[in-house]
Amino acid sequence: MKAGAIQAIVMAGGKGTRLLPYTAVMPKPLMPIGDAPVLERLLRQLGRAGLRRICLAVLHHRQLIQAYFGDGRSLGLEISYAIEDHPLGTCGPVSQVIDAMEPDFLLLNADLFTDLGFAALLASHREKSADATVALQRRLVTQEFGVADVDEQGRITALREKPTAEHHLVMGVYALRREAIRPWLRPGQRLDMPELLDRMLLAGLKVDGFARDCVWLDIGRPEDYARAQEMALNPEPAVPGRVARIA
Repeated sequence: MKAGAIQAIVMAGGKGTRLLPYTAVMPKPLMPIGDAPVLERLLRQLGRAGLRRICLAVLHHRQLIQAYFGDGRSLGLEISYAIEDHPLGTCGPVSQVIDAMEPDFLLLNADLFTDLGFAALLASHREKSADATVALQRRLVTQEFGVADVDEQGRITALREKPTAEHHLVMGVYALRREAIRPWLRPGQRLDMPELLDRMLLAGLKVDGFARDCVWLDIGRPEDYARAQEMALNPEPAVPGRVARIA
């Protein structure tokens, strides 16, 4: 395969402390969901979306990740690596490969179980000429308890029994314009995505949202990992009338 500019970078260097003791001997990206590691599922999805030149940012148990995926040829991909000597956050590793990135590229976490349309996200980002586009999931969240509305004098103005509100959850998937983020990247310095986005907003850059009703789980917690296992074996509707299948 002919080498080209990197189309996506996947943050795969975390320690996965919330999944101990499993991650003491295995990096979280190699944790199996069904018949394949979570990162392999994600990489196959990227490949199907036409994103075949991928960089993996690695730190914790990086030798195992590199040994498993190699150059990506077995998955029909071109995989390169940004190797962290110390934690650089959820965006800092991009500084190592910024010159090798496409003008617009995806950045995503390695521990996602989702059926989000990666190609559609990148297309929307380009069509709107955004500097950054954040993938969002619309989710209704119901309070566990009744809620009282109180005015400045302490008087109750309304009572609501277990109210429900819609929130837009950040999915850990971003489309970024290379030259828009370059000014905030420093080799060897930590940078997290929330900090980068805050700086971009303060600078007046265009940060767009890409909201979708889709399957999405961050498998950082044991209960989410267990749910992802169940969903891989028994796909369930993500929205009424639609069954999500993640291969």
